[in-house]
Amino acid sequence: MNRTDWNDFKWRLVHAAPQPPSLHMAIDEVLTDEVAARRRPPTLRVWEWSSSCVVIGRFQSLRNEVDAEAARRYGIEVVRRISGGGAMFIEPGNTITYSLYAPETLVAGMSFQESYEFMDAWVIDALQGLGINAWYQPLNDIASPAGKIAGAAQTRRGGAVLHHVTMAYDIDTTKMLDVLRIGREKLSDKATQSAAKRVDPLRSQTGLSRSDIIKKMIATFRRRHGLAPGKLEAAELERAVTLAESKFSSTAWTGIVP
Repeated sequence: MNRTDWNDFKWRLVHAAPQPPSLHMAIDEVLTDEVAARRRPPTLRVWEWSSSCVVIGRFQSLRNEVDAEAARRYGIEVVRRISGGGAMFIEPGNTITYSLYAPETLVAGMSFQESYEFMDAWVIDALQGLGINAWYQPLNDIASPAGKIAGAAQTRRGGAVLHHVTMAYDIDTTKMLDVLRIGREKLSDKATQSAAKRVDPLRSQTGLSRSDIIKKMIATFRRRHGLAPGKLEAAELERAVTLAESKFSSTAWTGIVP
């Protein structure tokens, strides 16, 4: 497989209105498949969330990762994505999430570690432009001296690569530790204040609004790789809505690894 470069493609931006968690999971699958089939150009999608959730990785154990009772108490939905990686705690105004959908030729011949670093380079550039000393932390984190900023996940299917990243703009650490078991275990011998240091939000590091940070990210991508306005096509959204209902909202899929 011959490797291609970012600038071999005409990238499109999708930044739609807030959508529910299960629909976001479905859109990721649909757009990855559309890019694989060459029906859609490579795309950067910036997510807007309509409700809080926990997103677990494709191969994670539901009960090992999530305290179901705490999630119910807070009204937090649990969904499973198609990529691997760890659990993400999402609150609409406190999270910046984006996906990249590209032909697999963009990362041809790369190991997963190399492809993570390659796919995150533009956003690290954006963060550095905001005055943050950010770097890629293997295997799938973006970090700064103040702590972890973001976590990435990736999958390759049908000749396309899906790479998505969740960044902490702000965070309710207490709630996160109530809902995520893994966070609780990692921090069991530490105070909640230590958790806040472990994941350090962009709000405290930049003093900027969430929307201003997103604007900087989009501008950096456009400067480096080119980026034209785009949208979810009606047929894509229709397929995603059906998939959200039949798959990503189902207990069978969410609990596929109990």
